[in-house]
Amino acid sequence: MVSLQKMICLAKESRFDALDQGASPGIDLSKLYALGDATKHDVCVSSATTRVVSGLDRLGDVTRAGVCHSFSHDGRCVSMFKTLFTNECSHQCAYCSNSTVCTSSKEVYCYEPQELANIMLQLYRGNYVEGLFLSSGIGKDEDRTMERMLEATRLLREKHHFAGYVHLKILPGTDRDHVGQAMEFADRVSVNIEVPSSDHMSLMSPTKDYRNDILRRQRYVQRLARKKGLPAGQTTQLVVGGAGESDMEIFGSMVREYREYDLKRVYFSAFLPVEGTPLETTVPQPKWREHRLYQLDWLYRVYHMPPDELRLAFDAEDRLCNNDPKATIAKETITEPLDPNEASYDQLLRVPGIGQVSAKRIVSARRTKRFSTRKELHYLGVRLKRANPYLKVGGWQESLLERWMK
Repeated sequence: MVSLQKMICLAKESRFDALDQGASPGIDLSKLYALGDATKHDVCVSSATTRVVSGLDRLGDVTRAGVCHSFSHDGRCVSMFKTLFTNECSHQCAYCSNSTVCTSSKEVYCYEPQELANIMLQLYRGNYVEGLFLSSGIGKDEDRTMERMLEATRLLREKHHFAGYVHLKILPGTDRDHVGQAMEFADRVSVNIEVPSSDHMSLMSPTKDYRNDILRRQRYVQRLARKKGLPAGQTTQLVVGGAGESDMEIFGSMVREYREYDLKRVYFSAFLPVEGTPLETTVPQPKWREHRLYQLDWLYRVYHMPPDELRLAFDAEDRLCNNDPKATIAKETITEPLDPNEASYDQLLRVPGIGQVSAKRIVSARRTKRFSTRKELHYLGVRLKRANPYLKVGGWQESLLERWMK
């Protein structure tokens, strides 16, 4: 993690000092690294929020933090202080290094609420992060751990007037009152479902009750958000392939999460085996599988393509292939090339190489002119290499090789 390396270098240069009287100077670098590194597989990070802050007696701003974002090699934002509150956990998750069934030895760490608040403030003032992403192991009791996480966040908000971005994880099984308090302090909350169903959960984590510990907490968030609001909404994450689930099962769970729980985002994390866990010999899942699920999510969440149409991207065994789902669907549904002078916005949006922006530009431009060359579409942002086989311009059309072979 690039941002974590910067934090450690900063600490070694003795630029971390105690902010409050009575707090011990410096930080425990081993704790910082262990609890930060433990969140590397949790990808529910985003800093989009509708919350508005005002006044000058505060620290931070959710819309203009004054901090440059850093991005990892695959494009994920890493400018948040992303950490566990503790790596102690009483659950038996078969894929997690913090679970009680993991045989690898580890040092157990836990922050004190004020300690975590101090570190967050120093990192923000040092221009290293713009917000806090706080998750945790369960500890010995989920409610006690959640209380301490909430205390750290309360200190940031009320004592130090931190108005920047905060994302809090809701621990599975935590009390409903704690869910409500988390939503008062946070811009975004999330409960990771990890798997598509209770049957898969029994394989991955037999100590978690899928419906009561996870789905019911998501319902709490949904109901409270409808009454009181939640600036950045709620999100969740699915581990891809750890329990042998099919892509179709993951897709079905994704659609259900959006429809039934009003989620803002569903995130995916390709399964990677962890040494010492019961699943350490399980084959790691390819990164492209996660990527194709994100593309499918985009088609559903942003393009609003119906699930029945999106199911055309799957093969007979309910798997996605390593091709753009939009292109796979287009081969099945666009039987004749489209004339951009006549096609509707929805029809244009289904053409590979044409996105929302270029489709809107085409619809707008043709009010005053007709397209006679493909170069005119290129100037509007159309990626012709992908779109050409599906378009007819000026009476000319290309074709896919598959159509000649039918």
